Amino acid sequence: MQTHLVFVYGTLRQGFSNHGLMHGARFLGAARTKESFALYCETIPYVCTKTRVSPIIGEVYEVDSALLAALDRLEEHPRWYERRPARILLNDSGQEMTAWCYFNDHPRGVLVPCGDFADAARASDRDVARVVAKGAGG
Repeated sequence: MQTHLVFVYGTLRQGFSNHGLMHGARFLGAARTKESFALYCETIPYVCTKTRVSPIIGEVYEVDSALLAALDRLEEHPRWYERRPARILLNDSGQEMTAWCYFNDHPRGVLVPCGDFADAARASDRDVARVVAKGAGG
């Protein structure tokens, strides 16, 4: 069985809405891209290669060909996201590897300078909580 390494940085990460699709994948660890890219977020994240801001934070998984094909369908590769190789560094060991990553060079939304979708999601949750609290008080 052929396997592939995939770097995920958005809703496929642990704790996010599409992580269930990673069932059967082998988690290799928390990681970041070796190169800097730009992460944008408009409910879903987009990594853009045209601008260099910071390494992108995510996770690396080993997947089989069937799961890779399912991820391609989810990401609408190559129409929406484009799956391309990226150099990745595992956080724990510093091991460098090449893994597939989904890029979109026509991003939407706001720039996330730290490169971490989880930070953007937490900020969004805080904004929602602030609006709800403000509405409840008035």
